[in-house]
Amino acid sequence: MSRHDDAYCLRSRLSWRLLALQAALLLALVGVVVGALCVSGFVQAERDEDRVIDVVQRALARDAGGGLILQSTPDLKQLRTETPDLWFLVRDRQGHSLTEGTVPTEFAAIGGGLDQISQARLGWQMFEDDPRKAAARMKRVDTDAGNVQIITATQGRLTGAKALLMTSLAFLGIALPGLLIMGTATIIATPMIVQRAFRGLDATADQARRIDIHQRGARLSLERIPLEVVPLVTAVNDALARLDQGYIRHKRFVADAAHELRTPIAILNTRLESLRSGPDKTRLLEDAARLATLAEQLLDIQRLDRCGHPFSRVDLVAIAQNTAADLAPLAIAAGYELALDAPATPVETIGDAAALERALTNLVQNAIQHGPRRGTIGIRVSKPACIEVTDEGAGIPADQREQIFEPFYRLSPLDRGAGLGLNMVREIVLLHGGQVSVTDGADGGTCFRMTLPPNRQS
Repeated sequence: MSRHDDAYCLRSRLSWRLLALQAALLLALVGVVVGALCVSGFVQAERDEDRVIDVVQRALARDAGGGLILQSTPDLKQLRTETPDLWFLVRDRQGHSLTEGTVPTEFAAIGGGLDQISQARLGWQMFEDDPRKAAARMKRVDTDAGNVQIITATQGRLTGAKALLMTSLAFLGIALPGLLIMGTATIIATPMIVQRAFRGLDATADQARRIDIHQRGARLSLERIPLEVVPLVTAVNDALARLDQGYIRHKRFVADAAHELRTPIAILNTRLESLRSGPDKTRLLEDAARLATLAEQLLDIQRLDRCGHPFSRVDLVAIAQNTAADLAPLAIAAGYELALDAPATPVETIGDAAALERALTNLVQNAIQHGPRRGTIGIRVSKPACIEVTDEGAGIPADQREQIFEPFYRLSPLDRGAGLGLNMVREIVLLHGGQVSVTDGADGGTCFRMTLPPNRQS
């Protein structure tokens, strides 16, 4: 599973959630407004007056005396059941009339004045002093009783279906355009706001990317960080502090162990020197030298933190000469010849002389330890700032040339080395801004090359 599978875009999620919230608020607002207007009487739902007129039209008849009567039809019964406050007024041109329900007095006596009008809506302005004043619908229709005028209510109690319809229409007509405008603004503005709010977090992320094992004491800045992210950054800083403390304890333990080993190793070397010369003495001296090398490598882990502050001009030729002089007896005792090839003029770089000398020493000791105990180990210094160590051994397989620089890595399980020397070489070279590589030697074997930045002022 990818480490990004559970990640999400804050800007996208925030935009969609804001849109959903805005839609819900607008819908609720429309519902509240429509409901309040209905309760206050400013808005009432229209009754289906055409249905009332149609039902009355089909039920209307005349009695034996010519008066208007209503036949009891199923539609009329259903209409009366569904509309408890039903009222209507029926009038013909002969002056006969028929009423049902409570006819408002405003409409009870106006029928004669509307004989020449086929249909009309009768009512009041919405914002009169009393918005509950009755309104009506008048329509002249043909029935079995002849042509009559029917007046009925056009207002009534708000039903659930009507309320839903009014709310939907209000949402489509008022809320939806508003939602589209706010949604567009949200989609455009939210990414900009989030980007501006998290601009300080980008700088903090850059600080985190620059932290490495050699930069202890580094902490992430809390400047311009949103308050919601401060706990996370604080937790990371606390974790870095704990790592620093653990690393310091580890370094102290390694340094103390290496110092404690130095004394018994020195005593062992003194006793070995008093032995009679022979193959056993040589082998024991080599073993003691490996112990001493291991102790020095452990100390190098601690020294790496202190080297290079500040760097100064370093002559690689002088470093090669010192290393060759120090290790020549060990190389000769192991069966090798040690050759130095260096120019007569200085080859300079900027760095820490002691650290670079330890790196070169590790390379030569590595060649002594893992070589065939014959042939020549060569140290070559070249311009602009390069040191090579070659041997005539079996070489290193190409697929393992990167792995050998990892700590505690061994080419074979039975290798007696600690696996720290080459890792230390790489760390020292990287600290100086250079690189170390492994190639095949010109005459077989292996060639380790340290390439360092040259001193441009020399």
